Amino acid sequence: MSLPLQTAGIATDALHEPLTHDPLPAEAVRAGAPTVGIRELGPFAGVELGVWEMTEGAAVDTEIDEVFIVLAGSARIDFIEPALPTIDVRAGSVVRLEAGMQTLWTVHETLRKVYIA
Repeated sequence: MSLPLQTAGIATDALHEPLTHDPLPAEAVRAGAPTVGIRELGPFAGVELGVWEMTEGAAVDTEIDEVFIVLAGSARIDFIEPALPTIDVRAGSVVRLEAGMQTLWTVHETLRKVYIA
């Protein structure tokens, strides 16, 4: 059973939380037909917590300030601007993104993460 995290002591199963998916905007898609699901878990100390998932495919994004932990799946993140080395992420990866970064996400296996933004 999933419960909101708006109160201390409440928990959710972030790995199995059902998410409703929507297609990404056509202008963002670079390969396949990826969809994205998100569940905001509520604010904490001035930041937002949530669960995010993207299905297989590739899409570009402009990032916000965020730290995330990958729970499941795998992907490659290419940094378009600034030009940084490509990273591969999988369950257990912890990544820090900065606002304004332009990225290309190539998801090999549906990627699920918990984010703090």
